[in-house]
Amino acid sequence: MKKRTVVRLRRLVLKLGFEQDWYLYLVATLIGLVMGHAAVAFILPLREIEGLAESTKGSEMLWAIVLGAPILGGVITGILIALLKAEGVGPGVTSVMYAVQRKKGMLPWKLGIRKWLASTATIGSGGSAGAEGPIVTIGAVVGSWVARVLGVGSQHTGTLLGCGAAAGIASVFNAPIAGIFFVMELLLRDFSLKTFTPIVIAAVVSSATTQGVLGDAALFDVSDQYFHDGGSFSVYQLPVYLLLGLCCGAIGALFVKCLSFSERAFAATRLPVACRPILGAVILGIIGLTVFWLGTSKSVPAFYGNGYPAIKTILNPATYYSEAGNELVNASAILWGLLGLAAIKLIATSVTVGSGGAGGLFAPSLLIGSATGGCVGYVIHLCGFFPETSPIYFALVGMAATVAATTHAPLTAILIVYEVTQSYELILPLMFAAVVSTVVARFVCKESVYTYKLSQLGVRLGAMSDLTVLRRLTPADVTISKPVLVSTQESAQRLVELMESQGASDFVVTDAHQKYSGMVTSEDLRSALVYREAIPLLQVSELQRSDLPTIQMDEPLDVVLDKFSKKDVRSLAVVNSQDVILGLMTRGALMKRYQEALDEDG
Repeated sequence: MKKRTVVRLRRLVLKLGFEQDWYLYLVATLIGLVMGHAAVAFILPLREIEGLAESTKGSEMLWAIVLGAPILGGVITGILIALLKAEGVGPGVTSVMYAVQRKKGMLPWKLGIRKWLASTATIGSGGSAGAEGPIVTIGAVVGSWVARVLGVGSQHTGTLLGCGAAAGIASVFNAPIAGIFFVMELLLRDFSLKTFTPIVIAAVVSSATTQGVLGDAALFDVSDQYFHDGGSFSVYQLPVYLLLGLCCGAIGALFVKCLSFSERAFAATRLPVACRPILGAVILGIIGLTVFWLGTSKSVPAFYGNGYPAIKTILNPATYYSEAGNELVNASAILWGLLGLAAIKLIATSVTVGSGGAGGLFAPSLLIGSATGGCVGYVIHLCGFFPETSPIYFALVGMAATVAATTHAPLTAILIVYEVTQSYELILPLMFAAVVSTVVARFVCKESVYTYKLSQLGVRLGAMSDLTVLRRLTPADVTISKPVLVSTQESAQRLVELMESQGASDFVVTDAHQKYSGMVTSEDLRSALVYREAIPLLQVSELQRSDLPTIQMDEPLDVVLDKFSKKDVRSLAVVNSQDVILGLMTRGALMKRYQEALDEDG
């Protein structure tokens, strides 16, 4: 009876098109539930700390908190880095991308725990960073761990990793659509249906779980009157949004360069990795104390933490208009305030993250973008252009444009700003400015805030989603032929005999210990046969090529294809870490497996 039920269920899922991967949908649901509750546990402490910071406003000892809190957070972060040693190559999202590209989606559990605790310490103590990077890492670690437990293989590990990451973003920002496209556009670069469906399920379940517990709506509430009082987007406004896109693109590229410079500068100190966050926290505390003393508001500096309170202020009409609601307030104070906030937030984030502090870069980009957009919008209104709109329009568009410029992911930027504000009226200028800023940022700086470190490690992200197929496969998925082995001391005549008797064209050369020494390719042998009478006088060692790369069994196939392309050979030897020869891979076998994988994904 039980067997008959299983057979019927199997037939049903086949009819529905689930095929053999139907269980991924159940696993994605489970990951969504876990990440929904994990996000709540991650968010609530940060909100409590944010409330405590508000309660210190006006305190006589606030200056000590402004200076000492980041340092305490830096010390805690340094201790966690020393105790929970886990491989990472940069900010959380960068480490996840590296794992997808080079580690077959495998992430150590220590990385998730360290990122959770360290980011809480960093952000909660005033470190200039956001919560989205840590939650992406935590979710990716959960997905990777689930994949290892279930033994789903390399093809589905990336999908489950993406489920966890999308679920994290969806919960933290209450933005399931943005979470989905963040993973598809940035992490996996794969829009195939097999990958898309489980990620959608995980993001929706996670977001619904978090909303059910916290009851949140949009992160930033924007007054409806600024969208329904006659204001609408028209073709005549394109030049001003073009200007905003250009400004945000330049600032986004500057952000990437500053972060890269900061990381190199802290590395140049040659301090232990665990000590660098402490140095960064000291610098941040000094900046914060300087701003505190120079400022008129005796409260925690606006650039501390994730910056959400500052964004809410920028999106508040009272920031720009008098109580009457129709007259702009003092221009000088507004412009200098917004420009100063954007500049200091950029520097503070570079110091915090560049020194090794744990945190994300989305929230800082949102604040920098809102300040930039508010400044541009204020100037435009001051000049009398488009009085029916508000500087808040430009602040919102600036948020999307700056996120797009720093991440080189305009689709994600558009969706995340739309979802966190739930203001559909701005979708057209959001799209236009985000695309413009991305083009500008890529022109100024080829790498994004997440890929600049990857490029230094030699990891190249393909522009075509089809390359993700190769990244999911390894030489173990390709038919490897048995090699024809020859010794370095044998006569070259032996190569001719093997070619005639076995039809071999490429030969793997072994040393005295039967380990890999090099190869003699068909082109090498063909060149030698021009002087056939000299063949008996030559040794294999005189014909072999020692400059050819070898293939490791755990390498992704995009790396293998790159090796074939660089040397333009027909075959390469597959060896283990001790240079023991395991087989021979041909370019033809690699491309055949690639085509099969494309057909499977279709």
